[in-house]
This record gives sequence, structure tokens and C-alpha cells, in this order.
Amino acid sequence: MTPVLHTERLTFRPYRPADEDAFVALLRDEEVCRWMGQERVPEADIRTLFRAILTDVYPQHRFDVWGLWHEEVYVGHAEVKPTGNVDGHELVTALAPGHWGRGLGTEAVRGLLRHAADNLGLKEAYGMVGGDNAASLALCRRLGFRHVRDVVGDDGTVTKLLVIPTTVGEPEPRGV
Repeated sequence: MTPVLHTERLTFRPYRPADEDAFVALLRDEEVCRWMGQERVPEADIRTLFRAILTDVYPQHRFDVWGLWHEEVYVGHAEVKPTGNVDGHELVTALAPGHWGRGLGTEAVRGLLRHAADNLGLKEAYGMVGGDNAASLALCRRLGFRHVRDVVGDDGTVTKLLVIPTTVGEPEPRGV
């Protein structure tokens, strides 16, 4: 069962039926789609995906997926799931544009790393970041991700496959 997780400012909560409209709005946002390296998908398809999370992913324990909440406001999405690109697990985050630039992305990735290590027993995790997504690539560098290889799409777009030990990326202790 996907657990509820907490970081300093974020709550990672498994989705509930009432969260569907927020999930759809996030994944229909043009900027979010651009940085996730995907085309905008029809709303009906996103609603089908959301319902599959509730009716298939959670009941079958396929992987962990959450809505991200800050002060009871939906701010994004997060996952830890097996990846088809390598033998391992991928961290996925997407924040609504109104919440960019406040350190929530870094905090979300750190929370996923802690969960991957403490609850899933993973020694490393992967990330897939669009080659032109400078902000996310900078975040990954700061946390200690290492470049594995470039994945080139049929359309020529480049996605960076990155890896990080799950014990890296821990925040510095306060007061030191």
C-alpha cells in the first residue's frame, strides 16, 4: 500500500477520487507537459489514467504514486516506479507552475529518495529529464545525480537518464 509521506513542507498522499480534477489540470497544463517531454493528452485520457491509478495501480500494488500537497493545496504529482530504460526504479515529479522556484521540487525528490531507501530498500534510483529542462537538470546536479546516458527519441529529442544513490540528496543537518 502506498504510504502517506511527509517532508518539511509537503505531504505525499495517495490519490483519492476527489483529487481527479486537480490531477487532470496538472497533466493538461502546457508547461508541465513540455517539461515532462510529452504532448498534451486529451482530458478523457487523463481521466482514464487517474481512474486506473485508483482501480489498478493501488489495488495491485504496482508502484507508489501520490498527489503532492503543500498547506492543503495540491501542488503536484510524484511516483517511484520500475523503469523500462534500465533495471531499476525511476523517480517522477511534476509541480504545477505556480509552485516552481520555491524549493518544493528539491524537497519532493529528497522525500522520494528517503522513501526509496527506507521503505523500498532501493540502493539507487533513476530520473529521466528532458535535455532542455535546465531547471530540473540543475536540481539533479545539486542533489548528486550522475548522467548515465542520453536517450534519443524518434523525433530527435534528447532525454537524460540519470542515477543517484538513495542515500545521497539528504538535506544538511540544521545548526551545523
